[in-house]
Amino acid sequence: MEILTITELAALLKVSKKQIDTMCETRTRNGAMKDHPLPVLKTNGNVRFLRKNVDSWLVKLAEGKAT
Repeated sequence: MEILTITELAALLKVSKKQIDTMCETRTRNGAMKDHPLPVLKTNGNVRFLRKNVDSWLVKLAEGKAT
């Protein structure tokens, strides 16, 4: 199981850390991505991302079926 930091995920997706923060489910309840937020894993107050969840999220986005 691969766990990514916000910096690692930003590099992987080729976006800024601020964009990652905006896409996270903890920030998008009323925002533009409220229908398909980026899945977050919080550990001891830190935001982390499970690679398998990010991969699934990307597939859903590509298929237009993000939830």
